[in-house]
Amino acid sequence: MAASHKLTCLDCGAVNRVPEDKLGSGPKCGTCGNKLNDGKVREVDAVILAKASKNDTMPLLVDFWAPWCGPCRMMAPEFAKAATALGSGARLAKINTEDHPKVSMKNNIRGIPTMILYQNGREAARQSGAVPASAIEQFVRTRANVIV
Repeated sequence: MAASHKLTCLDCGAVNRVPEDKLGSGPKCGTCGNKLNDGKVREVDAVILAKASKNDTMPLLVDFWAPWCGPCRMMAPEFAKAATALGSGARLAKINTEDHPKVSMKNNIRGIPTMILYQNGREAARQSGAVPASAIEQFVRTRANVIV
């Protein structure tokens, strides 16, 4: 039997099982039809984050940010570049800590931007501060089992 991975749709929250050999071919959510890992950064809410961080076997890097934060705004295009570079090997998402303050408290966020890497239902690593795309990519590749 081929290995498969659980991916939570970052749009509707449905948990999908995707065969490993199909991860690079743009799998879509069985519920809403949106792409599950397309190399783009997705904005998520507290419910989607809770579900994805507990269920996903693929690396999920989440940027905790706020619109008033200068370093967060500086890092946003770098985060998007890293998402493109990692492609279908990992997923990148953002959560606005101003809109979701309870998520910050639950995840013990003390400063922003902070990135938390989740994989296999747990936090694998975290890093605070604005960094360039190459450092974000290296952070994911060295601390997670990047799939593709």
